[in-house]
Order: sequence, then structure tokens, then C-alpha cells
Amino acid sequence: MAPRTRKPAAAEAPAKAPKRNAAPKSETTTTTKSVPITKDAAATRASTRKTTTKAAPKAAPKSTAKATKAVAEPKKTATTAKATAATKTNAATTKKTAPAKKAAAEKKAAVEKKPAKNVNGKRPIDEDEDEDDAVESSEASEPRPQKKTRVAATEDAPTGWHKQIIAKRRKRQVVHNPVPTTPLDIFVFGEGSAGELGLGSKPHDGKKPTDVKRPRLNHNLGAEAVGVVDIACGGMHAIALTKDNRVLTWGVNDDEALGRDTTWAGGVRDADADSDDEDDEDKINPLESTPTQIDNGELGEDDIISKVIASDSASFVLTTDGFVFGWGTFRGADGIIGFAKDIRVQPTPMLIAPLQDIVDIACGSNHVLALDTHGKVWTWGSGGQFQLGRKPITRHGGPTATLHPQPCGMFGKRHFATEIAAGSYHSFYTDDQGRVWSWGLNNYSQTGHYDDTGKDDAMVLQPKLVESLKDEDVEQIAGGEHHSVARTKDGRLLTWGRVDGHQVGQPADLFTEDNAMFDENKKPRILLKPTAIANLDIKFVAAGVDTSFAIDSDGRVYSWGFSATYQTGQGTIDDIEVPTMIDNTAIRGRKIVLASAGGQFSLLAAAHDEAGSPAVNGN
Repeated sequence: MAPRTRKPAAAEAPAKAPKRNAAPKSETTTTTKSVPITKDAAATRASTRKTTTKAAPKAAPKSTAKATKAVAEPKKTATTAKATAATKTNAATTKKTAPAKKAAAEKKAAVEKKPAKNVNGKRPIDEDEDEDDAVESSEASEPRPQKKTRVAATEDAPTGWHKQIIAKRRKRQVVHNPVPTTPLDIFVFGEGSAGELGLGSKPHDGKKPTDVKRPRLNHNLGAEAVGVVDIACGGMHAIALTKDNRVLTWGVNDDEALGRDTTWAGGVRDADADSDDEDDEDKINPLESTPTQIDNGELGEDDIISKVIASDSASFVLTTDGFVFGWGTFRGADGIIGFAKDIRVQPTPMLIAPLQDIVDIACGSNHVLALDTHGKVWTWGSGGQFQLGRKPITRHGGPTATLHPQPCGMFGKRHFATEIAAGSYHSFYTDDQGRVWSWGLNNYSQTGHYDDTGKDDAMVLQPKLVESLKDEDVEQIAGGEHHSVARTKDGRLLTWGRVDGHQVGQPADLFTEDNAMFDENKKPRILLKPTAIANLDIKFVAAGVDTSFAIDSDGRVYSWGFSATYQTGQGTIDDIEVPTMIDNTAIRGRKIVLASAGGQFSLLAAAHDEAGSPAVNGN
């Protein structure tokens, strides 16, 4: 893969860890042991109670019966204990022993009528019996029994702390997320050396599956045979949903982001062979580079998918009934953080608890946002740049505490979210009044705030109203790594953030001391204020790391920004300064409806024209 010519600021880019470093899931079990009651202890208890009253009680005290019962089996032990006690007692004790023995026998008979063991292999506790009594009266060294099993265990029931939610999840359904149904033609372009274009590992129609300079129809995702209805790019992988509810993935699988096994015995080169004798395609894993269905994991037959998204090292799906499943892992500046508590890397789909009634999801590089039907925004993943809108580490939970979804603010009937979006290390939501809130990394003013702009460690710690957008009537936002783009309800295109790679798509003469920050060489570095790009009527926006896309009302797509690996689709490795229409034989005359960008590759989608001629393969 061609290296990038420009590196991001040191504070925000998580370091990549060596490949396939996932550790197996750890499981911890806590066992409590009861202390056995010895003969001498029983005798001591009996002798201690002999002087408490002059007359024998009608029934033995509970503790005496308890001690007697504990040593009643075998009989030899009981006899020895009573004999020892008798040598130290007077007449009152003799009167006292008979009712105590009778009480112990009655209690033993009652115990024998109870179920011997519960589903955990332990004796259940009687309703009239204290827990401490149950422990002392159990066999020596037997684990302390539980009062109640939360979920009945079955052979096919999923394991883990979230199994109760799965068991009850279909008893109530609050949301009904729509399912996309229009089959799409998928066009890809960019690097592709790691299989992220999904073109397989071998040339097709004489064209290599790597270094695709302009949009090319993906032959592995044919609209009639496969029928992709939703698609998204991660950092170096992609995920798609088909018309028959299958989820396909392709690209880099180092952290199990593909949700399936891609172990391949190939890719080993002969050290003595001439490097010119082997094609680059021989090094591409065909199992990673070919779109293939994921393993089901905890996804059931009744789970209907409505949306797919991807981060750098993980993938997620949203179901029609408002539940989220995911797999892969999250990374921070020091490498892998984990996917969930006690789960370093999750290889197959897993239910993300406690989320339910979710209507939308969005991904950054290593964090996720979820919007529920009540207008509450949940966040989880890596929080090192405060992209979660809450503290990244808690005193009790440690660094993995951020892997558990939690609300990122106070939401209720008077203030709730209606839309969500994410950049690489920053986040957004739009509230019920149409106002935009943002938080996270802000070293290039990508949040729309001016807090410590220009400093490597500039961050907005929690959701904060974006004053610079309060009068813009924003309808859609997309975040890149250090820049952001937005579309207003009247079709205007707004951009702000990092400038030096033409990420904002603005001409050089636009930048002034009033709207931008300059470096020591007097070159524009940051566009501070969201600024409109004229003469475009925009219906959709998307952003990659340093690349952006906009689709106009006629279905024409424009791109701009960093293009070192052809990710702009313009056929050049030079940066694209301003929004430029992508025009080649593959998409000419097609109405583009969707764009998505990864780290070094991008894709476009158009509604499949079943009545028309097939699209021409681009170069």
C-alpha cells in the first residue's frame, strides 16, 4: 500500500499494532467456600449454652439445632460430639439435649423433602432459612448456592452477560426501522492492495484489482446476482447489506473486522525468486478481497438488518427492531483497547447491550454513536480525544469502561437529538430545535468550535452548541479526520477545518485573517468558520480521512481533497483543490445516490437500471 505523504498531528492518530495480536476472551469465576463445623466446635457450642437458663426450653435454640445438624451425619460423629458435651454438662444440659436432638431430626427430615440440587448443582435455600444457616448446614467446602438463576440455560442459548436481553428482546418492539430495498450498482476506486475494493485477488477483464484510478463497476457485487441495498466503508474494509438480508464484508481482517475466518495459506513468496516473476495480485488474500457473507454469531434468523456501518477495526449492524450487533475491536493510541469488557477482539456478531430502541448508528475511526427513539445519544469505544463526550477513564472501570455504551449528555422531553454523525475523532448531533452540538478532537477546529484551535491537544470535552452553525439550518453532517462538511436544507454545501490538503474544497483566495488561521509561512492552515461553496445544489455529503464527496440534485458526484491513492476518483494522485465532478465511462449518465470513503479507497452507488444496458467498466 502506498504510504501517505502527509501524516496527521501526533495527538490524534492511534498507533497501529502488529497484525493478528488478538488474545482469547478471558473468563473469571468467583467461588465462595463454606467452613466445615468440627466435632469440637459443636461440643463447645453445646457447653456454652448449658448455663443460659435453669429450665430446659421447649425447643432448642436455632444455633444449637444448626450445630447438631451439621454433625449429625455420619452417626458415629454425632455420637462422639454428644458424648463429649455430656461429660461437661449438668442436669439442665441433659434435659436440654433431648429437644435439641428432636429439632435436628425434624430439620433433617424437612431438608430431605426439598429438591437435592438446583440447575447450578447446588442445594437451594429454603424461604424460611437464612443464607448463613444454609452455608453452615451444607456439606464442607461446597460453593455458596445462588437464590435464583436469572436465565434458564439451554444448549443453543448464547453465553455472556447479555443473554438475558436476547431472551427477552422480542417481547416488546418499540421501533420499526425501514429496510432499504433498491438494488445498487457499486463503483469502487483507490488503493485496493489489501483487498478493500472487493474486486478479488486476480485481474478481471484484463484489469488489475488494485490502483483503480476512476470508478469501476464491482463485478463481485452485481445488482441482479447479489443485490446490495446498503454499503459503507471502514478504514481498510467495507461492509454491505443485500436484498435477501445477508451481510457481506471484504478488506483487511487483522482485527476480525470482517466477522468471518479469512485464514489463507498463500501469500508466502520464494526468497530466491526474482521479484519481477510474481504479480502483486499473488500477495492478495482471496478470502479477504472477495465479498463474502459473515458468520451469524449471535444474529438470529429473525434479525432483519436495516443499516450497516464500519469503523477502522470493527463493523456494526442495526436491526429493524432497534438492536445493534457488532464485531472486531477498538484501538487507542497504545494499540488495542478491546471490544467489550473482558473481550479483546470479537470475531463474530455480538449483541451490544444495553442498547435497544435504536433508530440510527454512526462510526468514527474507533468510536460509535447510537441514537434511540427517545432522542438519547449513546457513545462507546475509544475516548482518548473525548470523542465520546464523557470521561475516557473511570476510577473503577479503567480504560475499558468506555467500551460500555452510555449516554453522552442530558436528554429529555425538552431537549433531545434527532440526527447523529461522526468524524474520525469528533462527533455531532442535531437537536429537536435544529441546532448542532459537537465534541471531541478540535486541533483543526473540525468541531466548529474555536477552543484551543491549532494546538495538538485541543479538545471539546462534552457536547457543546456550535454557535457558528446556529443560523445555517443544517440537515446532514459528515466528519473527516481533521475537517467536516455539511448540507443545509436548501442545498448549500458548508466546509470547515484543515486546509493544507484541500480538505475543505475552498479556493486559495478565500482565506483571510478573519476566517482562517495561518502557519509561520503565512500559508492557510485552518478554516475556522463553516463556509459555503457556491453554485452547488447538494443532496448528500460524505467524508473520508482527507477526502470529501457531494452529490447534487441531478445525481452528479463531486470530490475534492487528498488523492495520493486515487481515492478522489479523479484519476490523479494530485490533491483536488475544489469540488470537481467525477466523469468517466462507468458512471456517466448514472444517478449517484450514495458515496462512502475509507482511508485510501472510496465507493459510489447508483440505483440499478434493470431496463437499461449494463454499465461500462471504468478504468
